[in-house]
Amino acid sequence: MLSQRDFEQIEKRGSSKEIVISQLEYFKLGFPNLNIVSPATPGRGVKILNREEQLRAIELYSGFKGNVYKFVPASGAATRMFKDLFEILNNKHGDAGLQSLDISKFPFYDEIPESLIKGDKRAVIEYLLSEKGLGYGSLPKGLIKFHKYGEVSKTPFEEHLAEGGQYAVSGDGVCRISFTVSPEHLEKFKYLLNRVKSLYEEKFGCKYDVSFSIQKPSTDTIAATINNEPFRDRDGNLVFRPGGHGALIENLNDIDAHIIIIKNIDNICREELREDTIWWKKVLAGKLLETQDRIFNYIRCLKGSCDSSLVEEIKTFFNSELSIELPNVPEAILKDYLIEKLNRPIRVCGMVVNTGEPGGGPYIVKDNDGSTSLQILESAQLNTEDIAVKEMITKSTHFNPVDIVCSFKTFNGCSFDLTKYIDRETGFITSKSIEGELVKALELPGLWNGAMSQWNTLFVEVPVTTFSPVKTVFDLLRPEHSAG
Repeated sequence: MLSQRDFEQIEKRGSSKEIVISQLEYFKLGFPNLNIVSPATPGRGVKILNREEQLRAIELYSGFKGNVYKFVPASGAATRMFKDLFEILNNKHGDAGLQSLDISKFPFYDEIPESLIKGDKRAVIEYLLSEKGLGYGSLPKGLIKFHKYGEVSKTPFEEHLAEGGQYAVSGDGVCRISFTVSPEHLEKFKYLLNRVKSLYEEKFGCKYDVSFSIQKPSTDTIAATINNEPFRDRDGNLVFRPGGHGALIENLNDIDAHIIIIKNIDNICREELREDTIWWKKVLAGKLLETQDRIFNYIRCLKGSCDSSLVEEIKTFFNSELSIELPNVPEAILKDYLIEKLNRPIRVCGMVVNTGEPGGGPYIVKDNDGSTSLQILESAQLNTEDIAVKEMITKSTHFNPVDIVCSFKTFNGCSFDLTKYIDRETGFITSKSIEGELVKALELPGLWNGAMSQWNTLFVEVPVTTFSPVKTVFDLLRPEHSAG
């Protein structure tokens, strides 16, 4: 199926023929279903921290002097966010949808020329979405006006700078934030940063070190025909597509910090409603430090003597803190097995009570070695044809808002190679259209799903007030985004 010319094209992209061949095999064979034990719930898997535990975690984080990084995936275009407006524009909802639309309530209203406001609403929407106007239909969410404060409207990019200045400042007084962006929008982000950076430094009393990274072309995945053959363009070249947010594990791997806070670009509330978010980010970070210190101590002890009481204590820790039930392991390799299980990247993930919002959820899964682990699973990873799995879904109590505080430092201060902790059997196959032709697309294991599958994980319940996503333009009219 692949020629020498293909191999040369693959090599130029920074990939390898072995990777591409394995991707084509996934199209043929699919991905195996996960062995799900149960949903993670407050009974087992999701921790409910009392006030005393929250305060202890915050105190731990307050005394932390190492480097903190905030990591914000921000490359996705806002096309789907404006789907309803595109449909109104194309008259799919009829004139009723057009006439009932009140643009004045949106935070980007002041960006529209007054001459258009007084005229036809269709022209207003065209100006808002098209490249001849504001171009919102093709801009990333990070550059769209989300919140209005008096005469000033702010983008999520600016709001993440402000939020980071209140919980992600390192011991040296620097707030480090990394945004992943698309190449075509990089200069717009840089321009906005240069315009507002000094204002936020003055407001929050810190320095900002803001970096941008691009999803690496080497992480793109090959497209396939419906017959699982490599899909080619009109010139006979292989066609590759972005591999989804799981590709960003490579970008995350490039960061050198003690604590990394991950949050999506569109999950940001107004500044007057941010108190809960700041509080709980510090709680999650403190819980990370507490758990990491305990793990490091266990590893150091195991490097020395290994008596039965220590082994039992570690087994209890795995079970009660990480919901890991260990299999029976021969005595001869038990010590090395425990060290390997402990010595991994670690993440503490906020989980919100399920109120019907879309998104993945927390589950307990049986791993290949016979142990269990906590995993964040998307609906595409769940075999909903299985009656037992459907029952587990109905019993699920929480969902994933992408609220993660993590560390990939080893006990001796080095950094883990995150690519070694990916479960590559947890990708997705989806259908797409290229040049009007139906093709199969492969998404890599998701960033907080299979890409972090082999991390040590804790789930902590956080209040729904910390979750303010904007999936459609009308979400901007919700109280957490609108001044009223």
